[in-house]
Amino acid sequence: MPHIHPKTTPIYQTSVFAFEDLNALESYFEQPGQSYMYTRYGNPNTDELAKEVNKLEGGAGGVATSSGMSAILAAVLAVCKAGDHVLYAEEIYGGSSALLSQELIRVGIEVSFVPTADTYILDNYIQPNTRLLLAETMSNPLLQVLDVARLAQETQRHGIKLAIDNTFATPILTKPLDLGADIAIHSVTKYLSGHSDVTAGVVVCKEQEDLQRVQKVMMVYGLNLSPFEGWLAARGLKTLRLRMKQHCNTALEIANYLKQHPKVEKVWYPGLAEHPQYELAKQQGQGMFGGMLSFKIVDETEAVNRFMRALSGIPFTPSLAGVSTSISYPLGTSHRSLTSEQQQKMGITAGVIRFSVGIEEPEELIAELETALAEV
Repeated sequence: MPHIHPKTTPIYQTSVFAFEDLNALESYFEQPGQSYMYTRYGNPNTDELAKEVNKLEGGAGGVATSSGMSAILAAVLAVCKAGDHVLYAEEIYGGSSALLSQELIRVGIEVSFVPTADTYILDNYIQPNTRLLLAETMSNPLLQVLDVARLAQETQRHGIKLAIDNTFATPILTKPLDLGADIAIHSVTKYLSGHSDVTAGVVVCKEQEDLQRVQKVMMVYGLNLSPFEGWLAARGLKTLRLRMKQHCNTALEIANYLKQHPKVEKVWYPGLAEHPQYELAKQQGQGMFGGMLSFKIVDETEAVNRFMRALSGIPFTPSLAGVSTSISYPLGTSHRSLTSEQQQKMGITAGVIRFSVGIEEPEELIAELETALAEV
């Protein structure tokens, strides 16, 4: 049989790999990464995904996981054990907040949040057992932009690790490890895969020691990604740069359109000059501002319902970052688990809608929005 050189990695849809003899088995343990044994430990498809994301982020290596949530779990457990303390930024994804404040405290990890106003001054929040701070490049859903380099200086001053969820920005806009972070995390489900057909995560580490710990946690806790989803995600990743340019360009046009619409009370988008972190976003995002925005109409649930029903071509889905535009409702999905006081404090009210801009032409989306806003 001739030697085959496929241009695309085949799908290794197998749970286990065979060894020729005992010598091959010993070689597997003596030279890690040279061969495969069991897909929970590693698989060519998931390794390809991790390697390609690491190349974009510029780390020591990456680990693919079964979801964005398992990526966050792996990153935290790689650094922290029972008795350690974790800090997280106040404006963080609701699922991340629930994982830390409701689940990890059950296994003996102490958790507390840093109010947004104090993000870059941690003296009052650091404890002797603090090991890690988790934050996001851009917050969900109100798109506050984090000065990663500034926060990295502060975490380094206190001798703790900085983990950045870079899902909203992607490494096309921002590379947290280059700015001083220790760990970059992605929900690959979103932009990296990009086609709303994969659930996956990835953790990229700056230091080899952290990488080995993440790898161990993934293997022992069974947080591995399936080969087929790894293959799909690696396939989607190949068009990331092109997609991000279109997402960003269209989102800026949509934000400018919504800003001047009489039915829209407020728009949150880092690419608008009035955004409080506009200059930071411009510099940290290489002149691009992302494909996510949020806007506020009147704070009436029925008005939101009328708007949603009138969007015939834009679905209401509790996720983001696909090639097709979608909307989400933070009050009822991502931030549902917060108290009403927390929701109000963050500005997540009944009229706030999150808009994930796809890669369609802006004229199509503006026409659709025009029709729907007329129903508000």
